[in-house]
Amino acid sequence: MQRFVSFFPTVFVLLWSTGFIGARFAMPYAEPFTFLSLRFALALLLLGAMALAARASWPNWRLGGHSMIAGSLIHGVYLGGVFFAVRHGLNAGVVALIVGLQPIITALIAAPALGETIRPRHALGLLLGLVGVALVILPKLGTGGDYHFVNVAPACLSALGISLGTIWQKRFATGVDVRTGTFFQYLGALVPTFVLAALTETMAVEWNGEVIFALVWLTLVLSIGAIFLMMMLIREGAVSKVASLMYLTPGVTAVMAYLLFGETLTPIQLGGLVLAGVGVAAAMGRAKLKGAG
Repeated sequence: MQRFVSFFPTVFVLLWSTGFIGARFAMPYAEPFTFLSLRFALALLLLGAMALAARASWPNWRLGGHSMIAGSLIHGVYLGGVFFAVRHGLNAGVVALIVGLQPIITALIAAPALGETIRPRHALGLLLGLVGVALVILPKLGTGGDYHFVNVAPACLSALGISLGTIWQKRFATGVDVRTGTFFQYLGALVPTFVLAALTETMAVEWNGEVIFALVWLTLVLSIGAIFLMMMLIREGAVSKVASLMYLTPGVTAVMAYLLFGETLTPIQLGGLVLAGVGVAAAMGRAKLKGAG
């Protein structure tokens, strides 16, 4: 397994980027919290069966509770905020720009919380990555969208949620079997999303090939495959370095959108892609850890 660890960041970025593509297929046919509740419930069934078949070790209630808290932040708050903001009219480029602040938020919180020292090289990498993300999505900012507190606030909450979730996972929920730990994560995410769906949505789904494909893809590839990789990356390295990988997703998503939907990339966007890559390369360099386990 160690021979393949070096490939995990690349695979993670590719898988994570498909989440936006899957959401594009699903959003016209299902409300955000209803769709996410279905996704989390399906992931729970698959993970539970997988863990039982493999006789995986289950965490005690303390670790299970911490995993639920981390999952409610990483999955519930992050995905819920993004889907809600897009569903209610906020320009997707603006959402991506706001969520693109996540690596910096994570690095700033991780420094005092986990004892991770952000050296000048890594700080410069984070800054370059943020500029690169902005260059990728700025050409899309003029394509419309409604800018209201009810839309902007959930997007900001998404960036904060996934930042706090990854730090919580690193600080309180390490050493848990990835299968059972992720099971508890989705249990923690399902509770608030289902409550919100029941209270604020009709919970009606227009079932067709596109929404079924999106549900299966996002559950298997994102909710299980990509999250497994994220948990391994968090366990193996600094949280701030793992977060910096998120800088690559807007650019990779733009390339996928071009290949699948014919959306064009401008020279500025291509330059942003390169700059984000340089920033990630710098931020992913060796970081000095004082107390992170």
